[in-house]
Amino acid sequence: MRTRIAIAGGGLGGLTLARILHQHGIETVVYDREASRSARPQGGALDLHPESGQLALAQAGLAGRFRSEARPDGEEHRILDPTGRMLVHHEPEPGSFSGRPEIDRSALRDLLLDSLPGDTVVWGHRLVAATPRPDGGWDLTFHGGHRVSCDTLIGADGARSVVRSLLTDVQLFYVATLVELTIDDVERRHPDLAELVGPGNMWCVGVNQILAAQRLGDGSLRVGISLRAEGRPLDTYRSKRALLNVFAGWDPRLTALIEAAESAPTPRLIETMPIGTRWTGRPGVTLIGDAAHLMPPVGEGANQAMLDAAELASQLAANTADPNSAIRAYEESMFSRIHPIAEMSARVQAMMLSPTAAEDIARFFTRPAEPVHAD
Repeated sequence: MRTRIAIAGGGLGGLTLARILHQHGIETVVYDREASRSARPQGGALDLHPESGQLALAQAGLAGRFRSEARPDGEEHRILDPTGRMLVHHEPEPGSFSGRPEIDRSALRDLLLDSLPGDTVVWGHRLVAATPRPDGGWDLTFHGGHRVSCDTLIGADGARSVVRSLLTDVQLFYVATLVELTIDDVERRHPDLAELVGPGNMWCVGVNQILAAQRLGDGSLRVGISLRAEGRPLDTYRSKRALLNVFAGWDPRLTALIEAAESAPTPRLIETMPIGTRWTGRPGVTLIGDAAHLMPPVGEGANQAMLDAAELASQLAANTADPNSAIRAYEESMFSRIHPIAEMSARVQAMMLSPTAAEDIARFFTRPAEPVHAD
């Protein structure tokens, strides 16, 4: 089977791209490695920025549906020190969508999936290889041996993209460790923690470490622990007792976020691509999102992936006779746009996990600039 445009990866970027192309009458096939749309949790909430994520949804014709799912009060942000002292308390205007309202990743992904024809996403297809065809285009091989071909391949397949290797051999580098836990039904089971965190995000900032919590639309709390890159094995952080030792001496009201978690700690490495990563264009293939510009998770990743999708879709729709010219125009624009955003994200990441993080972050969030929320 040969398809015109194949998208590897059914995350927010890949689905936004498929939706906007569908709006222009350009059908695609999205190949996703997961067995189904509900095969795994989609993570926490994210704040969609008006100039990127929200703009992409508007181009996708989904702004109204976004407003029905988003939570403006989720933009509230509290920053504390290890004693529990409030350093910053950002409260959005009640009910306003003028800022960066929060939406659960699962809700946003469902919104995008529901906007596509039912056969757009092909589940259970993990791309393992793409080889150029003599007549142009690509032969795609998936885990298990299934093969298809396409004219244009777009890699929306995330941090460890298979498609990226067709364009660049850039290496990822480790910048931090993130450990995640979950507290369910927080209002009923842990009202003190619900009050501590509030309706949005809370960060407790110490020396080279952050204990954060985020309210989700289903009434749960997603707890995230960020630690400076030290090269310790991930297994070091797979028990709550080990995590409590990391935060020894902190106010017990804060470490109660770890003790109350029902889930076992899930640690993972945070990796990024070098700032300024570019590649020489190649016919019939390009990248969007983390596959193109993996950055620290400080609020830009999903937003920029969705904007990538909108800009690439616009170029492809405007130049259907010459998709390679469309890809080249998209890539040059994307490289220029991402460079300062990647620099800013790296600075914020370094600031968050530093010996003077509490003071630096308080200054950052109280200066006349828009806040940057965690992914």
